[in-house]
Amino acid sequence: MLVENELLGYPRLKIMQDSEMFSFSIDSVLLANFVRTTKKTKKIIDLGTGNAAIPLYLSLKTDAHIHGIEIQEKAYELAKLSVSANHLDAQIHILHDDLKGISQKLGRYCFDVVTSNPPFFKLIESSRVNKNDFLTIARHEVMMTLEDLVKEASYLLNNGGQFYLVHRPDRLTDIFALLRQYKLEPKRMQLVHPRSNQQPNHVLIEAVKGRLEGGLVVLKPLIVYTKDKWTKTILDIYNFGRDSYVTESIKP
Repeated sequence: MLVENELLGYPRLKIMQDSEMFSFSIDSVLLANFVRTTKKTKKIIDLGTGNAAIPLYLSLKTDAHIHGIEIQEKAYELAKLSVSANHLDAQIHILHDDLKGISQKLGRYCFDVVTSNPPFFKLIESSRVNKNDFLTIARHEVMMTLEDLVKEASYLLNNGGQFYLVHRPDRLTDIFALLRQYKLEPKRMQLVHPRSNQQPNHVLIEAVKGRLEGGLVVLKPLIVYTKDKWTKTILDIYNFGRDSYVTESIKP
């Protein structure tokens, strides 16, 4: 069933979701919040955009032109509806395409920022999954691998461009090896913990194209819950931690 929801605590932003499909999650929200933009940021691309949660959130932060790439047709249709519902068609352009080889279609070395909240789990021979199922494709590396993603991000970015990724901490070894292989140097990292006494279940990474090795800054861990409530940090990210909702943008 098609549902229109408010995106975070910003009443002017709406997002279209289907109750039978994978809805946008805190992963995408935290990643979009982690992204740093400046007035020099002109072109952004989100790989595996789903229903466009990341481009919509980024539209609050920047006037840059944003592309969203989505291979699943139903998710692509929801993303298009979300963009149109917010009258952002002039800023956000959604493409129904495979991210593998997308740099050859859109042009290499021409984006300032690449973002992605990709499938977290490797697909192994013993995996008992339906490879055509929407949720399987969203969660497992069925249509693309981590290396496919990192390679395309590197090809898309100009020198000095930033790649932002949210993933699982248990894939950090793979992630750092691939980033270096494709000339993307990790510069910022933040671990996300469900609670202060629990192990992290997500990691946010910023890597920069063509920069010297070293200089990784590990930020203070982000804690999602205190007891059974969101922490103030999470409430502020969702714009629920204020006396009243902010209706204007959060652009610098």
